[in-house]
This record gives sequence, C-alpha cells and structure tokens, in this order.
Amino acid sequence: MSSPKTYTETVQKDPLIQGVKTKSLSVIPDERGWLMEILRVDEKDLFTKFGQVYLSATYPGVVKAWHYHKHQVDNFACVAGMVKLVLVDTRPESPTKDATNEFFLGTHNPTLVQVPNLVYHGWKCISQEASLVINVTSEPYHYAEPDEFRLEPHNSLPYDWARKDG
Repeated sequence: MSSPKTYTETVQKDPLIQGVKTKSLSVIPDERGWLMEILRVDEKDLFTKFGQVYLSATYPGVVKAWHYHKHQVDNFACVAGMVKLVLVDTRPESPTKDATNEFFLGTHNPTLVQVPNLVYHGWKCISQEASLVINVTSEPYHYAEPDEFRLEPHNSLPYDWARKDG
C-alpha cells in the first residue's frame, strides 16, 4: 500500500515555486482540547532561525497582499478560519520565475507554508468567520527600516483574487 499523498501532491496544480516548503500539521486532541505543533527548531529542513512570532487576524473577504522581504523567510499557519495564501515568483534568476502557487490553509487543512525571501505573497480570508494566521519569521520586524516591499493587492501582479466558482 502506498503512503497517503500530502496536500501539495494532491491539490497544488503547478510545481512549487523554488524555495517554498510545506508541512502538514497534526492536531493532537484530548478531552481538554487540542494541541498543534507548527514549527520546531529541530526541523532542519524547515527551521532557519528565529526572528519573531506574530498573529494576524483577517476579516471575511479581505485581501492582505502583496509584499515580499529581501531577507526574511516567513512560516505561515492559519489556526482559525480559512485563507487562500498566494505566492508569485518575480525573481529574475529563478527557475520558477512567473509561477504562482495557491494554498488553502486553516481549520480544514492545517498546513505550514514556508515562503522564501524575495517571493511576493498575500492572502484572502475565505471563511465566513475571521481567520487567524500565525507567522514565525526568520527576522524580527525593524520598525525604523522594515524589510517589507509592497504592491497594491489588485491589478499590480497577474492574479485575480475573485472566487473561482465552477
């Protein structure tokens, strides 16, 4: 019997953008509630270094996009609600230049997605309730000189945030 396929193998239509990594997250329930590990220092294939952890709430239908970091690596996990996380590779020398990846993260698909530096990213809350996204970054936020470069969420990159029915 073959092992079950990961989310990326079964749902991701396009090849992953170079440097993007995913990990299925396991929920460990008991009669008191549940626990879900997101990122561990001993995961040598994922963990690089610790910068900070933050939580971002997004209201239903809201798009938080686009930006990239020159140095920072992001590790996103949606722990409440659902988001569509979208990555766009505009790196001139990348073998996956112009590739787009979509990931559906949250309570119905607990997954960690690691976004390498220089890759544009953003998300849209697709659940009926607010989503909560945890980010474990490789660098702390520098208030005086943020490592963050932004574009408008609509009509700046070749991506349409509209729901795709069908």
